[in-house]
Amino acid sequence: MTTTLILGGARSGKSAYAEKLALESGKEVVYIATARAGDGEMAVRITTHRASRPGSWTTIEEPLLLGEAILRCSEPDTLVLVDCLTLWLSNLIFSVDQDFPEVGVIDLPDIFYEQCDALLAALPQAPGDVIMVSNEVGMGIVPYGALSRCFSDEAGRLNQAVAKVCERALFIVAGMPLTLKGQAC
Repeated sequence: MTTTLILGGARSGKSAYAEKLALESGKEVVYIATARAGDGEMAVRITTHRASRPGSWTTIEEPLLLGEAILRCSEPDTLVLVDCLTLWLSNLIFSVDQDFPEVGVIDLPDIFYEQCDALLAALPQAPGDVIMVSNEVGMGIVPYGALSRCFSDEAGRLNQAVAKVCERALFIVAGMPLTLKGQAC
């Protein structure tokens, strides 16, 4: 069992690289999609992603209970591909009807912490290979607004925690992989 984190910026090629690794594995692939179609533009993105995946892959849509889904879908002869952790974080943040202040401390819902812990606990237990895609959002300017800063901070914390428990971590820039941890792919 190998766990891999693939990081990159928007349109860096991280999803395409993760899909390439999944195809090259020769294993049965279970694709866990975390996105929700909250508007028309996102629905088009989801449709485009869905159409680009091989028809032989099993797709599971799981916007919240990611650790549970990984454990449910992972088998020794399968590869679970999760795309993506930052969309999943957004789902957790907005999973309850809550108003967030424009300034000040953001109180995240309990499900946020519970599910992040569940994901980190699930990864070492998964009997098959797992590849996770995540956005690196912390390389630009400090975001405007408390919620945006909170999201950027939490995405950075999650990426660090996931990279720590993974055997491999890659950073994708312009479609090219840079190995951060483990063997090159």
